[in-house]
Amino acid sequence: MISKALEEYVKTMYILKQQKDEIRVTDIAEKMCCSKASVTKSLNNLKEKKLVEYEAYGEIKLTEEAEEIAQKNLEAYDIVYLFLNEILEINNEQAKEEAEKIKSIITDETLNKLARYTHKKLGLSSLDCKYDLNESKCRDCIKRNTSKKISMEKK
Repeated sequence: MISKALEEYVKTMYILKQQKDEIRVTDIAEKMCCSKASVTKSLNNLKEKKLVEYEAYGEIKLTEEAEEIAQKNLEAYDIVYLFLNEILEINNEQAKEEAEKIKSIITDETLNKLARYTHKKLGLSSLDCKYDLNESKCRDCIKRNTSKKISMEKK
């Protein structure tokens, strides 16, 4: 288990890796609006927890466990955002802001129930599989169903 602050670093690094194919201290600092020293301190903490491979001024690599944490974090945000924006019809900006706050304090059990409710309400899937945020196969299934629904709505 890691702190919410370290979770945010992991998520940011995961996103940077997807966008740029590399992770640099400078990019993390810019994205998170913090100092390079703060990033380095967090990287050392993550290294101790075996979530990153990092040497000073070297390449930063997320471990498989870190990538799993990032994916779970992003999925949690997506679930809360969908609920706020699509079901409660809260405008995009407010839904984004509030989803970021809510996902960081909500329990996995509540999040799983919210996911099942949201996806059932939006007709994305039956979720008879007993969706569990901690299972990567469930997160992949939800993403596929969400992507299909969104692409069908655009046609």
